[in-house]
Amino acid sequence: MPRMAQTTDPTRTLLTRDLRSGWVRLRTLLVLRWLAVLGQTATVVVASLFLGLRVELGLCFLAIGTSVLSNMIAMTVFPPNQRLADWDAMLTLLFDLTQLSFLLFLTGGLNNPFALLILAPVTISATALTMRSTVILGLAAIVLITLVAFYHVPLTTRAGEVIELPALFLAGFWAAIVIGIVFLSGYARRVTLEIHSMSQALLATQEALAREQKLTDLGGVVAAAAHELGTPLATIKLVSTELAEELEDNPDLAADARLIREQADRCRDILRDMGRAGKDDLHMHSAPFGAVVREAAEPHVDRGVAVHFEFAPMPGADEAQPAIYRRPEIIHGIRNLVQNAVDFANDDVWVDGLWDGQNIYLRLTDDGAGFPPDLIGRLGDPFLRRRKTPRDEQQRPGYEGMGLGLFIAKTLLERSGARVAFRNATDPFLLAEESGERRGAMVEVTWPAAAIQLAEGVAHAPLGENRPIQA
Repeated sequence: MPRMAQTTDPTRTLLTRDLRSGWVRLRTLLVLRWLAVLGQTATVVVASLFLGLRVELGLCFLAIGTSVLSNMIAMTVFPPNQRLADWDAMLTLLFDLTQLSFLLFLTGGLNNPFALLILAPVTISATALTMRSTVILGLAAIVLITLVAFYHVPLTTRAGEVIELPALFLAGFWAAIVIGIVFLSGYARRVTLEIHSMSQALLATQEALAREQKLTDLGGVVAAAAHELGTPLATIKLVSTELAEELEDNPDLAADARLIREQADRCRDILRDMGRAGKDDLHMHSAPFGAVVREAAEPHVDRGVAVHFEFAPMPGADEAQPAIYRRPEIIHGIRNLVQNAVDFANDDVWVDGLWDGQNIYLRLTDDGAGFPPDLIGRLGDPFLRRRKTPRDEQQRPGYEGMGLGLFIAKTLLERSGARVAFRNATDPFLLAEESGERRGAMVEVTWPAAAIQLAEGVAHAPLGENRPIQA
């Protein structure tokens, strides 16, 4: 079978790249800079006029004026909604860092308690810019705060008294600022990455659910069309058959009648094939539990691994399978779990369904290597990738998982009211002959019956006539 040409999936590119270009609006940084200008101006004026400190007002206002001038130029040159590239935002924050360091140089260096504000540009970078920009700003902040610790204009009163902290306090203040730069930037970046990863993963989940919903709706519409057209097609076939028999003495007309019958059969087959995605009728919104599970697993039952299905009631429960809603999130969630089991199984996958009247249980087990023990607690997190197996590489060449399969499955199933648990069927460190057939990974899904099961009267009610689709 020839390999298909590779295409670029924009959704996959969006989810796998760390696109931080254009995250920050220029207006946001300009507003922050205006606030810094007001705060710096007020601090210098209060220190000089009310606290009796000698401050180089000319140089201080020169430093503050550079911020004002840069803001005026930026507001004139760029539109208000301008978004900055990563490098441009880094240079903007580097300018703010340098301007603040120059003010600290003029006002006592680390003896100035406002030296702590040097943390702000680095923290902003950690939340909005790339790792490279954050490292550059962090190193620049450490270098600048070190320089102003040794080289600065002494902070003096009008009486000539020098205000200076003891060397031990200065060293501690410097260490606290450096540690704060590293810790706060790392902490902010970690939290931001978690939020960004969760947003991307939820986007992928919504895309998967929307795709499943569209396929289900399309299949249902086609199946309903096939159902509604069944009677007129059967009539056409019956009439054309009778015409063909009556026109035996006229071969040309008889051939036309037989052609009409064949085309009616072809229309029926086309509609039946197109409606397979919907699995029956528009009213097929519910089905027995086993039928829904088999439907979800169908795309992965012929991928070189034997998938065994078993559905049975628990002791004391009704023998009949519960009828459940055919929700897209249930079907797609189960399908992802089956896919994961097939990917990492050696030869067999077992899908077991149980019910007891209060809950409905689904258990998927394979005979693979099982979940890595160190990852069991993190399974279901977004973008958690696993190493590809040799078998997976053979059957799916070039496939690279995004680490979203289990996350999407868990999110969709929990959305339907289920609880999802991951564990290993046996100790993964045991030998194969010691652990039995079902020795691989195990996923257990538990639904409260009330969440997905139809009420008894509704489950056995007639479906009725197909309703038209509302626009």
